[in-house]
Amino acid sequence: MKKHLLRILVGLSVVAAFFFHSRADYELPFIRKLENIAFDARLALTMPGGVDPGVVILDIDEKSLKEREQGGGGRWPWPRDRLALLVDKLFDKYKIEVLGFDVVFAERDETSGIRVLDRLAGDTLSKNKQFQSEVDRLRPELDYDAIFGNKLRNRKVVMGYTFNKENEKKGQLPAPAFDEAYLKGRKLPQADKWTGYSGNIKILQENAASGGHFNPDNDIDGVLRKVPMVINYDGNYYESLSLAMVRSLLGMPPIELVFADYAGGDAELEELRIAGLKIPVDNKARALIPYRGPGRSFKYISISDIMNDRIDVAELRGKLALVGTSAPGLLDLRVSPVDAQYPGVEAHANLVAGILDDRMKRDPAYADGLQLIVVILVGLVLAVLMPFLSVLSATVLTVFITVLVIGTNLALYQYGNFVLPVAGNVLLILALFTLNTVWGYFTETRSKKQITGLFGQYVPPEIVEQMSKDPNNVSFEPASRECTVLFTDVRGFTTISEGLDPKALSDLMNEFLTPLTEVIFKHHGTIDKYMGDCIMAFWGAPLANPEHAHAGVVAGLEMHRTLNELQPKFKEKYKLEIKIGVGLNTGRMSVGNMGSQIRRAYTVMGDAVNLASRLEGITKEYGADIIVGEETMKAAPEVIFRELDRVRVKGKENAVTIYQPIGLRSEVSAETVKRLEAFQEALATYRRQEWDKAEALLLKLKESSYAGNKLYELFLSRIPILREKNLGPDWDGAFTFETK
Repeated sequence: MKKHLLRILVGLSVVAAFFFHSRADYELPFIRKLENIAFDARLALTMPGGVDPGVVILDIDEKSLKEREQGGGGRWPWPRDRLALLVDKLFDKYKIEVLGFDVVFAERDETSGIRVLDRLAGDTLSKNKQFQSEVDRLRPELDYDAIFGNKLRNRKVVMGYTFNKENEKKGQLPAPAFDEAYLKGRKLPQADKWTGYSGNIKILQENAASGGHFNPDNDIDGVLRKVPMVINYDGNYYESLSLAMVRSLLGMPPIELVFADYAGGDAELEELRIAGLKIPVDNKARALIPYRGPGRSFKYISISDIMNDRIDVAELRGKLALVGTSAPGLLDLRVSPVDAQYPGVEAHANLVAGILDDRMKRDPAYADGLQLIVVILVGLVLAVLMPFLSVLSATVLTVFITVLVIGTNLALYQYGNFVLPVAGNVLLILALFTLNTVWGYFTETRSKKQITGLFGQYVPPEIVEQMSKDPNNVSFEPASRECTVLFTDVRGFTTISEGLDPKALSDLMNEFLTPLTEVIFKHHGTIDKYMGDCIMAFWGAPLANPEHAHAGVVAGLEMHRTLNELQPKFKEKYKLEIKIGVGLNTGRMSVGNMGSQIRRAYTVMGDAVNLASRLEGITKEYGADIIVGEETMKAAPEVIFRELDRVRVKGKENAVTIYQPIGLRSEVSAETVKRLEAFQEALATYRRQEWDKAEALLLKLKESSYAGNKLYELFLSRIPILREKNLGPDWDGAFTFETK
């Protein structure tokens, strides 16, 4: 935990940044952009597609602008008498339910010439009674605005208009949907302050059933995702074109405002309700446009086809119709999440259909609270857990949580109509994963360098590589572990060194230490240090090895075989023979990076280590190449051992049994085993103080093919001395060494 603390703290600081962003204490703009991208992606994945059957768009298209029939021109707006004819056809012949105009008629019609006649009647020909009379007669036929207005009366027609910020006021606004008093003290903030409007001329707006604004509310990236359902102008609230059309269809029911009360804050607008229909909105009364699909997800009918009776009545009967334009020249194309050039009229069609089909998405005010919960839960889990995981485990966890977060969010979007933040959550997950991966990479690289620097000269390359792959399992801290330690020393090295010049001595040391080190490395041992002519090595650390005792004994045996193979070279080059003694012992010892503040080394310490050194020192006394302790013998059952003696070495009060490894069980002959058993019998009689029998057995062994064995001579030399002593029945058979 301690070594991961800094990484955890850095991870928690990343979580804190996302936490404060979610609280809206400050906003990270790029996350907002990512949320917009995420919304567009969810929309693209879940759009129902197809063509909506309930809403049609009456298109002022290029075809309508070009055709010149029944007195129509190619320019827009058309004469109002033609629009009056259009209204008649739509309601009387085609039997539509509601007609909405995504068009503003802010100026009086000038195409009939009535305005010119009025000016003449009031000026040059003001005294010409015949002219005045003729103008009065023609007025009903030439006042196209009045004609158009009369056709709107008593029909479900919604006139479109727009608000502006230029203090420009043209035309007339419809009656507001409600006023400030209707809020009953509640607050309904607006993102924008509108100071002007461009409405329809009075005669049209007064005769229409209703009116609705078609102001877009583009996001910061210029994409149209939301439309304000109501807009506050001068203390009154005016509904959107889509909302006005739905209300007209339903008989103009009142708008019910639903607020949600959250602890510690003002009540926030949550949805609008009309005759049981729910319209989720944010606190600025904006609704998400429920895009059905890309452009042309609604049936488009050219107005020219309607005017010329080229449409089957069944195609329009009972439908809600929107008059708008897809013609590029009329500049009503928007950037939408589903199309870069999307007709603005179709955005209103989507809203009308979405409200009636209950497909409106909800962007709740409590989304930030849910975001906070996700940030806390996911962030804390990953920040605390990831430092302890491997790269593979962290990757699996990251993928799992990412899929869980995205999948849950997508399910809530599709089946619950909830639009909840997701980009920030995914970004937090990826940020924590990247942090821990990069941190782990540099930490691992540093650990590998430390391992290579510390162990590169002391353990085999394959062990260094294995340690580097998983440095977390390698600790430099001192710990108590069971290991096997080996000491080897050159016998008579002082005499050898005195007979050689420094260069020859250096060459000799290199030529015998190198192959012996290779043997230790071959059996995965760790070189502790070189002490002149002495090698200290151990098994069982830094990587655990349950066969450490076996590996150490086999390495000791092979060191002697290797040295014997080199003897001819040493005799020829240096005129001498190199003999070594090897001491091995197994036990609990302290292992780790130890030393002073100035210099430290990875080493082993403890009584078990000291005993191995003492055992190496007495090899020459027994004429044995290798002597091991009892624990080493027990831990290497595949090796045949000869019990040598019980001894008390320098600095130890308790006696220990020592053994000489002979070879692997598969390699030792039956004859050798028989002779080992004979010595074991002689050793047993020796310890029972049966001196004559022991002496006879030892003499027989000495006279055999093992003649000259120093071991037998050692015990034969002890027997006369021990006969003279009154050892008593408590004698343990141990010999005490007074020197190291």
